[in-house]
Amino acid sequence: MKKASSFEIVAARCWNLLNEGKPFLPIFVVGAFALYRADQWLDSGFWLAAFQSLLLVVPLLAIYYRYDYPLFLRNYLWLPVVGALLVWEPADLSLYASAIGLYFFFTVFFWGTFYYRMRIGTTWWNFSRFWKLVLKNSDSTSGNAQEQLPKLLLVLFLWNHYYRAIGSGESQLWQTADLSEGLVPLGLFTAGLWLYSWILHANLFDWKPKEKEGLTEDPDATGRGLNEKVIVIVVDGMRKERFEEAEAPFLKKLRAEGTEYAQMETVYPARTVVCFSSMFTGAYPKDHGIRSNMVWKLGIKVESIFDSLRKVGKKGNLLGIAHLIDSMGDDVESVTAVMHNDLADRQIIERAKRIMAEQNPDLFVVQLIGVDQTGHSRGVLYDEYIQKIAEADKLIEEYVGWLTDRGMMNNTTLIICADHGQADGIGGHGHLDEGERFVPFFMHGPAIRQGCRIDERHSLISMAPTIARLLGAPYPNRSRGPVLTDALKSSQTIDTDIRENSHERSQKQEAGRLYPGA
Repeated sequence: MKKASSFEIVAARCWNLLNEGKPFLPIFVVGAFALYRADQWLDSGFWLAAFQSLLLVVPLLAIYYRYDYPLFLRNYLWLPVVGALLVWEPADLSLYASAIGLYFFFTVFFWGTFYYRMRIGTTWWNFSRFWKLVLKNSDSTSGNAQEQLPKLLLVLFLWNHYYRAIGSGESQLWQTADLSEGLVPLGLFTAGLWLYSWILHANLFDWKPKEKEGLTEDPDATGRGLNEKVIVIVVDGMRKERFEEAEAPFLKKLRAEGTEYAQMETVYPARTVVCFSSMFTGAYPKDHGIRSNMVWKLGIKVESIFDSLRKVGKKGNLLGIAHLIDSMGDDVESVTAVMHNDLADRQIIERAKRIMAEQNPDLFVVQLIGVDQTGHSRGVLYDEYIQKIAEADKLIEEYVGWLTDRGMMNNTTLIICADHGQADGIGGHGHLDEGERFVPFFMHGPAIRQGCRIDERHSLISMAPTIARLLGAPYPNRSRGPVLTDALKSSQTIDTDIRENSHERSQKQEAGRLYPGA
């Protein structure tokens, strides 16, 4: 599998400007307004009036950047639209109709059909399903129609109103006798929208996971590791209940023979780069600084588990998509995400074998992307999604078998998890809707207790300190998650189990040599 090229890395960052909801809104509003008035582009007066009137609605864009109205809060977005219609007379209805048409063209045809066809080989008929997914979607992306449409219509409506006033020659709006054409109503409306947004988010936004205040409290285990290696396989976007429905015998066997954390919770916002940053730093977004897939300032602000391993002379690698470079930098072995979705995970597993054979890292994290991409392009409630989970199960079984044959699993902990789930619609994730919040998470290996299920709620921020404990490294400096000690055996028990397993393997190998047909 090819690494992500420099062009793909830059293109991924550019795509996030359109994919993430917060930067999408101002970009789309400006684009829709300009396209609607394309016949005026040669008129210098158009650009001056458009710029002046745009400045008047920038505070509205700032409010919507600060307050994104997640999940059911988006139902309250239509009240400001109704309020604006009561204060200002609507005009140029064709502008708003064209904006709605452009929005669905972008999401359903450009994104849902053309983009996915070019990138992962989705059918040209994907639009026939994707429009339904966009209408149901509830995540923090531009594909959330119920959130984006009222926002863009309100901003367009007020921008167009003041553009018409300035364009007609009333550039000194604050001096006009008619307050409906002046700045006072807009100022009052903007202040009211800010207060309205603050009240709603302060009182109704109550589903964000509780965050631990202190740092990891377990004693530092530097130099006293339980394992030689830890291998983490992250099945990106694997929804917990859909995993239960899927034909995944190998993964469920590992879970039954190891320790499962049945209430493992992801972080908020549940975006891939955010989740990976929290998993491998043990820190929350407020600490590591990554708050969406759109990373404005590259690199996490805290230590990662890879930094901790370097302190004790050990090495870790993360095999994942180009987006993860924005937070984890050189610790990422990038993979190209531009290939048919049926080939992606197979290519990643082959690359993972090569890295283990050539570099043999102490910690190796592998991100499988087929399940996530299927959910985004085809939806999580369809058969294609659980079929992709079944394919991931077979690939993981093959990979673990390959490692076992080479003696790389003798003293290794295997961690299987998802970074987030996926909600209805276009496999959305970010706002912690149903299906996003709790993820599959289980551990297997000689250091892990067998046949255990932990029902107490835990967070993915426990990943980094637990890996540090297993490998005898210090905890990352801003790690807040508790070590998952309920899953760990004592050092004495581990040594005994490893000796017994090694003896049993030697006997089997000797029997195979003496009786090759047995």
